[in-house]
Amino acid sequence: MRIDVITLFPEFIESCAGIGVVGRAQERGLLEVVTCNPRDFATDNHRTVDGRPFGGGPGMLMTIAPLRDALDRVRQASTEPARVIYLSPQGARLTQEKVVELARMDRVILLCGRYEGVDERVLENLVDEELSIGDYVLSGGELAAAIVIDAIGRLQDGALNDAQSAEQDSFAGGLLDCPHYTRPVSDDLGEVP
Repeated sequence: MRIDVITLFPEFIESCAGIGVVGRAQERGLLEVVTCNPRDFATDNHRTVDGRPFGGGPGMLMTIAPLRDALDRVRQASTEPARVIYLSPQGARLTQEKVVELARMDRVILLCGRYEGVDERVLENLVDEELSIGDYVLSGGELAAAIVIDAIGRLQDGALNDAQSAEQDSFAGGLLDCPHYTRPVSDDLGEVP
């Protein structure tokens, strides 16, 4: 599976995707996480990717052209069709069921917003769906993308050392998991021989 991430902070995504289960999945060739920075498609000397909202208001929005051009480049990088997902608090809530659906795809493109988000025309014309990791606001979509990548990565066949781990996870059957203990079991929190 290939996950492309369009982000102003590729080093953050690369760092998160390089460790733990996702890092091992990449080392095993089960998953490929690739980043693309929309600043690379800005046409001015300052590499501007944001602009003031039409009609005023606080904050800045990511502009269309750098995002469109980044998406075009990412789409051309592979022949596999890709689902474009914008990470946003307005999106549908990410669930384990959705993660399983995404994990079965060959390719996903995650678009990380910053500032006040992205120009609405990007969402209307270039994005297939919006996903939310919860009802709160983050500084950008990178943390949400890291969560989506981790959730998808661990479901790739061979990513976990024991395939039953994913099958028996919390929410795998729609319910939370039971409590777990290490051996030997002790009634107190003291040292166990």
